[in-house]
Amino acid sequence: MSAADGHTPGWETPRLKDLTTWDADWAGLRVVVAGIGASGFSAADTLIELGAVVVVVDAGATAENEAKADTLRIVGARDVLLGAEHAATLPRVDGEMPDLVVTSPGWRPTQPLLAEAAGAGVPIWGDVELAWRVRVREGRPTAEWLTITGTNGKTTTVGLTESMLLAGGKRAVAAGNVGTPILDVIRDPQGYDFLAVELSSFQLHWSHSLSPLASVCLNVAEDHVDWHGSYEAYLAAKASVYERTRVACIYNVEQRETEAMVEEADVIEGCRAVGFTTGMPSISMMGVVEDLLVDRAFIEQRKDSAAELAAISELGEVVPRHLVANALAAAALVRAAGLPTAAVRDGIRAFQPGDHRIQVVANEDGVLWINDSKATNPHAASASLASFQSVVWIAGGLSKGVSYDALVRDHAQRLRAVVLLGADPTPLQGALARHAPDVPVSLHPSTQTGHGHDGGSPDPATGEALMQWAVTEAARLARDGDTVLMAPAAASMDQFSSYAHRGTAFMAAVGARGGQGTIAKES
Repeated sequence: MSAADGHTPGWETPRLKDLTTWDADWAGLRVVVAGIGASGFSAADTLIELGAVVVVVDAGATAENEAKADTLRIVGARDVLLGAEHAATLPRVDGEMPDLVVTSPGWRPTQPLLAEAAGAGVPIWGDVELAWRVRVREGRPTAEWLTITGTNGKTTTVGLTESMLLAGGKRAVAAGNVGTPILDVIRDPQGYDFLAVELSSFQLHWSHSLSPLASVCLNVAEDHVDWHGSYEAYLAAKASVYERTRVACIYNVEQRETEAMVEEADVIEGCRAVGFTTGMPSISMMGVVEDLLVDRAFIEQRKDSAAELAAISELGEVVPRHLVANALAAAALVRAAGLPTAAVRDGIRAFQPGDHRIQVVANEDGVLWINDSKATNPHAASASLASFQSVVWIAGGLSKGVSYDALVRDHAQRLRAVVLLGADPTPLQGALARHAPDVPVSLHPSTQTGHGHDGGSPDPATGEALMQWAVTEAARLARDGDTVLMAPAAASMDQFSSYAHRGTAFMAAVGARGGQGTIAKES
């Protein structure tokens, strides 16, 4: 790892260079905010409070957006422009070129407004970059940031990190790509000791000057290539989580790509590289010894001993390998922040996993029913499948152009049967035919006859009826000792409104079957 050199990159003009605290001179700064969703609204509201001159743009002229626009006009926005025609060009602010564009993370760099801004030399920040700039405020504590990214496992790791910090007596909160918008957290009157910040690749792309206390990239797999333009660009965005880290860069020992990211990172002098592994840890690593999570990184005697953190069984009823990895990554972050081992143990005990993440729904007649609707890509589904021996797999959905060959090939021996969802099941169906030709596959009659989703907004009632069919079919196929695993390896929007809607429909369909088993309720 090399030391950060403190250079001033091209995204920072002289006008912006000194805007590094809340109390800096933001007055009169001309800003276009792209997007009026949760992060865009929060960014606009913050900038107005700071005294900037703000114009907000969003392509969607919905009733919800109109209500938000009215609120922003009341608090002092110069203008709010709704409609696709406004998002096609960079608006002027009081007749002048803006000094800055603050974009919502979902807007692609190739979006016409952003492309025009970049071509004109107008700096573009995300809401996370703005939050970093205004985090220091006179009269309030300045929180340390622990930053977390990865293709999968971010939300669980952020939640575990938050739970450990709270168990250690710190005022802390999860923010960023999960829960409360980060600028709303920054403006909390009491302030925080620590922020556990979940960062998507989109947010990292638009962040330029973050310097966290500790950082981690949990894993990487092909995803969001359509947004970034290439897998290499996606990897570069993920790798930027390590830039300017001050105390510890945490990497996944079992994925060489993350270690290479740390080796190439431009960090603050003295920053350490700390690995985590679900196997036996070497020196300066977190890992597993027998059934215990242990620390060989943040103890003085790390050359020949390890500190016990927690028992694996304390993570829950079903503990897949990737959950162990997430817990170790979270432990490394908080240990880098100086928390004791007891905070790790107590945080794990207090942690409540989110719904739709390898969630036990029922255990009936020897069949375990698991909801992992959050497994929206092959990498996440692979981790889920690896947790069980004999599986009736409910899978499929909006594939986003990914390949399923490696996923099916690696787990064919686990599959009792497959029940396919998705308006177009052919990508997964093809992989099953090539790599698991003897595994029974069930298709819904609507997809067999070609009457799938027509491309409009999914009908909730149709999605729920589809899931009832899938659960009934899975129950018919399952045998004593099997797991019925709903881990779709695909997005949900072709037949459901969200992964949460899909997961809730699965839980309701399982619950409607009755039986003597234990049925989980959504928290």
